[in-house]
Amino acid sequence: MGTTYSDTVTNLVANPPVPNSVSVQGGRVRTVKSTIALGTGDIDDDDIIVMARVPSNAVIQSIRLFNDDLDAHTTPTLVADVGLYKPDGTVADRDCYASLITTLQSANTAGVELMFEARNINEVANKVWQDGDAVLTTDPGGLLDIAITIETVAATAAAGDVTMIVEYTVD
Repeated sequence: MGTTYSDTVTNLVANPPVPNSVSVQGGRVRTVKSTIALGTGDIDDDDIIVMARVPSNAVIQSIRLFNDDLDAHTTPTLVADVGLYKPDGTVADRDCYASLITTLQSANTAGVELMFEARNINEVANKVWQDGDAVLTTDPGGLLDIAITIETVAATAAAGDVTMIVEYTVD
């Protein structure tokens, strides 16, 4: 029988021990909870719905999405991405967290976890600025926006609320 250690445990059992970043172990989790009431004109093709603003050096722990039914058609078509934007509205990566999700097509009151829908599970310790494509090659400092971008419009758009809860740590 063998024992295999994760990176964080390997650091702790090393001689001498190697401290882990507080964003990965022992850090304080911070939370952004935001809700927005969307009208039918807010969910057109390529519309951007900014849900949270977080430090660029944060490490995301969780992104959960809750929503009303925003596509009332019997055969809904509403599809969205969840990704990163700079505060000036410039896209960093529009689908680094979730790509082509259909969650908004029906009411979602249980919440859906999006942190690894499009992100590699090996990137659990990435800083937010590293979650985007090559657009951000260094930490820009400051804040970045986590936003929903409409990829495909609703067959029958319906007004409703969207809530996102983002949990993160910072070194």
